[in-house]
Amino acid sequence: MLADERFANPAGIIQGGFLAAMIDSAMGASVITYVEDQKVFATNTDLTVRFLRPARIGVQLLCEATVVSGGKTVAFVEAKISDEQDRLIALGSSTYLLLKRK
Repeated sequence: MLADERFANPAGIIQGGFLAAMIDSAMGASVITYVEDQKVFATNTDLTVRFLRPARIGVQLLCEATVVSGGKTVAFVEAKISDEQDRLIALGSSTYLLLKRK
């Protein structure tokens, strides 16, 4: 995704809250893929984001998430945001609780 001025602060740096939301969305999608066709609610019990370098307006951002471990009721997920030069911008992790739904 292109980091544009809508997501930046007055200094031209992409806001941390936007980066955290990007990580959260990617991890949530990763968990839904992990559970395949099971009917569950997937809710994160925590969210940790580490900001490693600023992302500036005009940078192309890529967010990748992976379920690193999981079972029937819990999934542990990690994500990273990098720029077009493959520099790490932010790292995230979360624990997801998987609750069966009807």
